[in-house]
Amino acid sequence: MPDRLSALDASFLYLEDATTPMHVGGVAVFRRPRTGFDYDRLVELIEQRLSLVPRYRQKVVHVPGRLARPVWVDDPDFDVTYHVRRSALPKPGSDQQLHELVARLMSRPLDQTRPLWEIYLVEGLARNRTAVITKTHQAMVDGLGAPEIGQVILDVSSTPRVPVESLWMPSPAPSGLQLVADAVAEAVQRPGEVVENARSAAVDTVATVRKVAGLFGGLVSAARTAATPAPGSPLNVRISPQRRFAVARTRLDEFRAIRRVHGGTVNDGVLAVLSGALRNWLLSRGEVVTAGTTMRAMAPMSVRDDEARVAAYFVDLPVGEPNPVVRLHHVSHAMRAHQESGQSVAAQTLVRFSGFAPPTLHALGARAASSFSRRLFNVVVTNVPGPQVPLYAAGARMIEMFPVVPLAKNQALSIGVTSYDGGVYFGLNADRDAMSDVDVLAAMVEESVEELMGTVSA
Repeated sequence: MPDRLSALDASFLYLEDATTPMHVGGVAVFRRPRTGFDYDRLVELIEQRLSLVPRYRQKVVHVPGRLARPVWVDDPDFDVTYHVRRSALPKPGSDQQLHELVARLMSRPLDQTRPLWEIYLVEGLARNRTAVITKTHQAMVDGLGAPEIGQVILDVSSTPRVPVESLWMPSPAPSGLQLVADAVAEAVQRPGEVVENARSAAVDTVATVRKVAGLFGGLVSAARTAATPAPGSPLNVRISPQRRFAVARTRLDEFRAIRRVHGGTVNDGVLAVLSGALRNWLLSRGEVVTAGTTMRAMAPMSVRDDEARVAAYFVDLPVGEPNPVVRLHHVSHAMRAHQESGQSVAAQTLVRFSGFAPPTLHALGARAASSFSRRLFNVVVTNVPGPQVPLYAAGARMIEMFPVVPLAKNQALSIGVTSYDGGVYFGLNADRDAMSDVDVLAAMVEESVEELMGTVSA
């Protein structure tokens, strides 16, 4: 019997529309080695690693009559060169040109008749650099059988891992009759599910999200937050299909110094920095900012206990507070209160990944955010700690990594944050019409770090 999509995975297919493509992405920047890092090498590397992620050779097939959720089947026409693509900037390509390319690529939905992922090798960057842009549909990234593709192409050494020889032969696709027979057999065992599947697939995607939200711990623990909708914000508007992308670069040592002097966690420092940046951004737009002004962030984070998992938190960012240290203390208090009172919303359990897990964790954070009402928060902030050692792809050293977190309906901004090899990298994915000044906000993130660092004694 084919592998059927879970209710959660299927919901991301149902939720996708022209303004909200449901893929998560990443932008990795590499220093070109003397041996080179070209398209052919990237294709070869991905072909060698696809056996680690068999889902990436499968496509979604819908059941006739929507009698059951779709299934994953091997794509008999799988062509790796369709999914691994080549692009180039006019030399010497600037960071701004790269960000514009990222925005355009992220605006395009993935083709649902093929395996739901793409990778772009971008050549022509100034200073001997090459970029790799990844796109993976959220329906694929379950954290267990299908991590994000950016995770599996990286190595901890400039010498790539020895590939595991694996001859792939696609399994025969089930016929429409077989899909219907399987659906009927399941319906006999669970008669209520066929009605729910048909309704969810046809018209009621909101019901689907409510149904699957239980996989993230349910909305019960968020009831207090849900009772008070997020404050009004220029970030909550009708969005277009087009995107803008901007980045900010900071150093992990700076956040550690802030933690050492003022307490809290590195994540508290990140949220406090974003509070300061959003405050200055609102003021730059002429928005009214009072002492009590807040913006509510949904902040999915990795949590370490007896299992590796992702937890989602709602936190009101004190953008009305002018003092950076007081902002930090407000954020630390709010996060501590969430953790101590059990207000965290547990997400799908992850295995303990070895290697580079942040792309997958960002994807799972985005999945959590998509499972909540847009009334509950103004902005999504995914912050995932990464390895503090260099990583490589086909011998090329990765020097920067920026997450690209998708937008939810009526959400004009998502912010992904990843620490890697001593840096902390912010990727700001924004609606093109609502956030024409997203690069201004990105610059204010770096200024907000400097403001907090000014309170740290030498």
